[in-house]
Amino acid sequence: MRNRIVGALALTLVSLSASTAQAAEVSQNERFTTSDGVSLQTTLSGEAPLEPRPVIVEFSPYGRDSMTINAGPAYNHLLVQIRGTGDSRGRFDALGPRTQTDVQETLAWACEQPWSDGRLGLNGFSASAITIYNSLHLELPCVETAVLKSGTFELYRDLLVPGGILNSVPGAGVLALIGAPTLAQSDGRLDDPLSGLDAAQGIIGAGLEGLMRRTLDSWWSERGFRGDANDLPILMVAGFFDVESRGAFEGYQELRDDGSHLIVVNAHDAAPAGTDAGYAESRAWFDHNLLGIDNGIEDEPRVKLWLADGDREDFVAGQHVRLDGDDWPIPGTRWQGLALDPAKSGTANSVNDGTLSLRPPSGTAAQSFPNLPSLSSATDIPNIALVGAMGFDALTTAFPQFTDMTLAEPAGLTYTTAPLRRDVLSAGPASVELKLSVTAPETGVWAVVSDVSPDGTAHPVATGRLSTDYPKVNRKRSLTAGGEVVQPYGRYDRREPAPLGAERFYRVELWPIGNRFKAGHRIRLHIVGASAASLPSAPGVNTVTAGGPAGSRFLFPVLPGSDLKRALGGKR
Repeated sequence: MRNRIVGALALTLVSLSASTAQAAEVSQNERFTTSDGVSLQTTLSGEAPLEPRPVIVEFSPYGRDSMTINAGPAYNHLLVQIRGTGDSRGRFDALGPRTQTDVQETLAWACEQPWSDGRLGLNGFSASAITIYNSLHLELPCVETAVLKSGTFELYRDLLVPGGILNSVPGAGVLALIGAPTLAQSDGRLDDPLSGLDAAQGIIGAGLEGLMRRTLDSWWSERGFRGDANDLPILMVAGFFDVESRGAFEGYQELRDDGSHLIVVNAHDAAPAGTDAGYAESRAWFDHNLLGIDNGIEDEPRVKLWLADGDREDFVAGQHVRLDGDDWPIPGTRWQGLALDPAKSGTANSVNDGTLSLRPPSGTAAQSFPNLPSLSSATDIPNIALVGAMGFDALTTAFPQFTDMTLAEPAGLTYTTAPLRRDVLSAGPASVELKLSVTAPETGVWAVVSDVSPDGTAHPVATGRLSTDYPKVNRKRSLTAGGEVVQPYGRYDRREPAPLGAERFYRVELWPIGNRFKAGHRIRLHIVGASAASLPSAPGVNTVTAGGPAGSRFLFPVLPGSDLKRALGGKR
């Protein structure tokens, strides 16, 4: 059972790396003692004999056998079980300062071992990638490069409390995935029975800390990027539908001057059919930066995108659009303002059936919807992609209404464009500006973007969320274009409960969209209650002000070569 759980997180890279494993490969367990006396379990593997080679190191909380890459016989591979997890002693600190110091100390030790030639590379996937992002402010001895797949740049924003809303189900799932191998490897603690209690306290304590700390305080700040002391060229791999997709985009933007690249193809979600999930590029990255092989990887486009072509299910089946660029967001991207218009579109089965318009209408309307939990499998795309690769996709293929917006739409508001006259490529972060009033304290508001096919089915392709306790943004850290805030960087350090019944202005950050909206399709924005996978809000009624010269609107990213105005029949 433990291997099945770990495999759900690392399925793609593990299965691909298995084909490169050598028959003569051997492994050995070694323990490393940190400066505070804690013993960490490590496992070294490589081709026999274990001679000095470049070493690829991965720090994992998922126990033995959880290394997520095999880069070939030219390397040795070192798996380090994070303190308080697996068979490592100490207390799990949720990838905080003590774990970060462990990273630094373990790398210094590994660099001097007889099986190391002094060149280290870092590999990370999910929690192991988070560990590295969190540790980059420390000088990491002998490290020359890294490949980080998925993982959060800021644990608070990118996974556990996005938009100031507790992401309950994924948070509990992560703790279960850490706790299961720790329990399974408890036989290794027979010589130190109290260490099992220490591990349990650490894992449970981390969960309680995350549950109680709803604002972005110093505890959360210590579990995110705090600077870069290493200037490493890093290959970042993610997917538009990934549960931690935001982290790779933010990481690339912060570290691109060090020669980093970004591949957006997949991570926790299933890789599109016909692709290798970026595995070949990951190996080439290590080969170039650790072995000095002139394979041209550094001259490849810095940003490679695999865009959906209408919905996630078709994307996983292999239907996608390829796009390369020199930066993220793609240079030349424009954000088209679309007004939330109360005029009926005649296309949606929602409370209001409104329109997305190129020009704001002169009249306004107050449009209300019930503050009820929304259907997670439809409105919570990043979380549903996490379980898709574990078998849920087979169910939704048979019952597509679970992941399209058919069941979720009637409980919320919608705003829909006219049919597109030509294809529109969209990739980038987005923002929904809402004039909103609520009747319940701390309301979670969800914004979902859908690609509406000609048969009227709305397929969700991007999600944003925001607690009404956090109306402010840090404009200096927000992404702006033409003076507009197109990716708001929310302020979550202090709660400001909404005055009940009074209108207030909010900017809802949508995680990056990556989709081709084809001719004949429509773009739809849904405003619904918080996903049922998140901490529920109190029941109530939410009211959006639509229309008017300063009414609510959607800032939609449009790639160079596409023209949304012309696609909607407007003037350029």
